[in-house]
Amino acid sequence: MEGLIVQTMLYSFVLLVIHSLIRFTLKFWWRPKSLEKHLRRQGIRGSSYNPFHDDMKESVKSCKEAWSKPMSLNHQIAPYVSPFYHQMIQNYGKVCLSWVRTTPRLIVADPELMRLILTDKQGHIVIPPQNPLVDLLTLGVSTLEGEKWAKRRRLITPAFHFDKLKGMVPEFSASCCDLINRWNDRVSDEGSIELDVAPEFQILAADVISRTAFGSSYEEGKEIFELQEEQVRLVLEAHLGTYFPGFRCYSHSFLSQLQQMMCNELYLVFCNRFLPTKKNNRRYKIDRVVKATLRNMIYKKEHAMQNGDTSCDLLGLLLQYKEQSDGGMTIEDVIEECKLFYFAGQETTANLLTWTMILLSLNRNWQEKAREEVLNICGKKTPGIEDLHHLKIVSMILHEVLRLYPPVTTLLRYTHQETNIGGMSIPAGVQVLLPTLFIHHDHEYWGEDAEQFRPERFNEGVSKASKDNAFYPFGWGHRICLGQNFAMIEAKMALAMILQNFWFELSPLYAHAPGTVILLQPQHGAPIILHPL
Repeated sequence: MEGLIVQTMLYSFVLLVIHSLIRFTLKFWWRPKSLEKHLRRQGIRGSSYNPFHDDMKESVKSCKEAWSKPMSLNHQIAPYVSPFYHQMIQNYGKVCLSWVRTTPRLIVADPELMRLILTDKQGHIVIPPQNPLVDLLTLGVSTLEGEKWAKRRRLITPAFHFDKLKGMVPEFSASCCDLINRWNDRVSDEGSIELDVAPEFQILAADVISRTAFGSSYEEGKEIFELQEEQVRLVLEAHLGTYFPGFRCYSHSFLSQLQQMMCNELYLVFCNRFLPTKKNNRRYKIDRVVKATLRNMIYKKEHAMQNGDTSCDLLGLLLQYKEQSDGGMTIEDVIEECKLFYFAGQETTANLLTWTMILLSLNRNWQEKAREEVLNICGKKTPGIEDLHHLKIVSMILHEVLRLYPPVTTLLRYTHQETNIGGMSIPAGVQVLLPTLFIHHDHEYWGEDAEQFRPERFNEGVSKASKDNAFYPFGWGHRICLGQNFAMIEAKMALAMILQNFWFELSPLYAHAPGTVILLQPQHGAPIILHPL
């Protein structure tokens, strides 16, 4: 009897080992090789699958090397910002293959294919599954899919209609006036001044989003902004695999043994999420504090609305949707959308204005043209919504800045099901990387002067600025950024008021080093010399 039990246990163990080996082989060899074969049959070239080495290490290494020193002061930034993808496209063409561990990543740098991917209505191409750490930064409508995404998008869209944005112009102008007054005070004390405009625009954008979204000022929301900024750094550090988070708290031998027992992906998720390291504890503490602060703001707003508050900010609109009987939004949904407002509402516009100041400092002729237009239309008064609508040169400049220095340099998608795009069959389980920056700098679509600052490209509007409409600063299709008009009104207002009060030039201390930390930004700040008019 005992022998039979031992034999049964041995037989079960052997079956378990065989089952594990089969699963291991399927995951780490058969499936990746079959996907690679499927793509290569269509003439797609690129990296070959290697279970012991993917392209992520090479990508991170090449960025570190490129970003370790500033580049020359020109706008040919694609090879500097994304050296790995630049080399891949140069070597293998505008549709090529790379690898992220066991997942094939298809790089698509063709505007027509990019549009087809971004306008997929069958639901076959989705936002890729998130690293658990990214969930700590923000969720919201930007990461939802399917019916849940469609419903949330329908609920939020009215908040960004033109009539709502028009009603927010007084808040835009109040925040911009605070910026101008702060700069004027410093200029009156010191004459011409030198300052890093990047943090200045962070404060401006944070104040705007606080006033328009929550009816508060920057000072009230300051803690959230600072915590979200810290969370970005912590999440990116772990997400990009630039360190193993347990090394300071656990022995190297323990983690080495752990990694040998687990696949790399599972190991990274385990370490980055579950080990109680100092940085992991900090990530989750930030998440708790931000949510608690937002929850308190929501309760205050609800109480004010019950007492007759009719102010039309974004939080008020979201809370109206929460009350809908057909399953509107929960408090947790509202909190996630608030986190998204704080992050996207601040970072995109702040970076756009920072790059605009840099480019207008380098192109004084366009600075003068824009100033002349602003003074002709607005004089010295604060611009109104109709004035902003007539600032054509200012719009052209902002669009050209968005082309050369788009906030988001790449978009990432994932094939949930096998799909056909422009005659190309993409199986399920493939990441699709869309390098916006490369398309914006492509000579085929923008001409031989693609790396030059020429706002006149947009003289006849965005649709006629390039061949095949190769302009994607806010994405494309049904997931195009809801806040693009919000960002453009804010940027126009701020730039117009700066031009009314100052002329500016680049400081000799400026080091040209554009890099991506979520969004494209100058790594060493943007020191500008301001002169009063």
